[in-house]
Amino acid sequence: MLTTLQTAYTDTRAGDLAWCLGKDALPALAVLDVEVGDARGPRAQVELRLLGASHQVLVDAGRGGGCSETVACMPGNQASLPFGVARRVGSWDYEFAARIETLSVGSFAGRAQELLALVADHPNGLAGTFPGDPHAFTAMLAQYSEGSVRWRTWHAYPQEGRLVTTRTRVSALPPRAS
Repeated sequence: MLTTLQTAYTDTRAGDLAWCLGKDALPALAVLDVEVGDARGPRAQVELRLLGASHQVLVDAGRGGGCSETVACMPGNQASLPFGVARRVGSWDYEFAARIETLSVGSFAGRAQELLALVADHPNGLAGTFPGDPHAFTAMLAQYSEGSVRWRTWHAYPQEGRLVTTRTRVSALPPRAS
C-alpha cells in the first residue's frame, strides 16, 4: 500500500534516528495490519505503523507476549541508531540490523523508485511519501520465513542523499523443558 502522508517532512536527518524496544503504540499517520505465517503452522499478527519519517512494528503471535520495535527521532533520546542488536524479548528471540547508505542524486532517485514500487505492490507492504519530494519516504515490508517474522524498512532522506535500511527478525523461543 502506498500513501501520501499528510504532514510536513520534519525528521530531516538520518543521524537523528534512534531505536527502541517495548514502546507502546504511538500515534501513526498510516497503519497496515497483516497476518503472516505458514499455511498449516503458527500465525502472527503484525501491525506496520508509519510515524512520519519513522516506523513502529508491533507483533503478536498469541503467546501471551508481543514485540514492539520503534525507529524514530525521539525527543530526549540521545542514543543513535545501532548497527546490530540481538536479545531476548519475552518469549521472542530478536535480531535487528541497520545501515546508512549515502547515494548520488541519480542513484538515490532510482533506488527510491525501485523500493516504492516493490513495497506499494506487496500485500504486506506499507509506504508513505511526503508532500513536496517524491523521493522522501518511509517504507516497510513484513514476511514470514523459516519460522520467523521478518521485516525490512527504508527511511529516505533525499536532502542528504542518505537511505537508512533496517532488517529485523523475531522468532519464538522453544518452550523450556520441565
